[in-house]
Amino acid sequence: MKVDCEMNIHRRRFLQLATSAAGLPLLSHTVFAQNYPARPVRLIVGFPAGGAADTVSRIIGDWLSRRLGQQVIIDNRPGAGSALSVVAVTKEPPDGYSILYYGASALVNKVLHPSHPYDLVRDIAPVAGLVDFPMVLVVHPSVPVRSVGELIGYAKANPGKLNMASFGVGTSSHLAGESFKIMADINMMHVPFSGGAPMAMGMVGGHVQVAFDVITTSLPHIRSGALRPLGVLGRQRLDILPGVPSVSETLPDYEAATWAGIGVSKGTPQEIIALLNREINAGLRDSATRSRMEAEGAIPLIMSPDQYGAFVKAEIEKWAHVVKVAGIKPE
Repeated sequence: MKVDCEMNIHRRRFLQLATSAAGLPLLSHTVFAQNYPARPVRLIVGFPAGGAADTVSRIIGDWLSRRLGQQVIIDNRPGAGSALSVVAVTKEPPDGYSILYYGASALVNKVLHPSHPYDLVRDIAPVAGLVDFPMVLVVHPSVPVRSVGELIGYAKANPGKLNMASFGVGTSSHLAGESFKIMADINMMHVPFSGGAPMAMGMVGGHVQVAFDVITTSLPHIRSGALRPLGVLGRQRLDILPGVPSVSETLPDYEAATWAGIGVSKGTPQEIIALLNREINAGLRDSATRSRMEAEGAIPLIMSPDQYGAFVKAEIEKWAHVVKVAGIKPE
């Protein structure tokens, strides 16, 4: 009887310890998320300083630094059509201290290079949308054209003479240009750069003559007269570029745009994802932050993590179709 009693006591003690141990990971996981962030956070951006991605990242980074009580450091990792930045985040612990700025370029890059060691759906957890980037067709003033129709006519009369810049092979800039070439039935030589800022410098310097750029990067050069805008790539004209028509007014059904959002390594606690989503969306609704972005030609893109995740999956399918139809190959 005494032996049975002692065995029951030991069994109950063992079960209590086992139950407590089983709850430790969940408890520590929750406590960790509640204490986030306890140190600076890195926002990894796959484009160089000075371009649209860098500009928007710094705007939202400033907002998050104030809201989170920790500095958000912009970590520019340009190269390989933003693939380097995605890979960098996937190698970091899923703790919310390395977050990813990414957009259409990262999706297209994976389509063009299936061997790249990342999968955006498998490896990156969606956090929040960030911005839509309206785009614009610009030329160097040395090109003797002042409209989309004149550009098409000049390119037809001078096949291969014009260089068409992009901010990287497989980027939204590249695809916008290739789509334009196909629909206009013209030939321009593609010259890829390592990001929007280097491309803009190449354009301003006259080293390349035509570019399909996000308005955020080109706007200062348009205003200074260093670049000439011929058309916006969306369906509607934009107040920020008064008097500039839509390319579709000359080339029916042509349309191009790009976007950006925020992600983290898969496995990051949901509490941290929810916190980041809430604070990013608060920034996009804040009148001062929103005005700063809109002044740069960026349109806030407010989404829940689930909405942004569904958006990314749909964009992957869309861009994969565009790459296939256009026959775009890695260079």
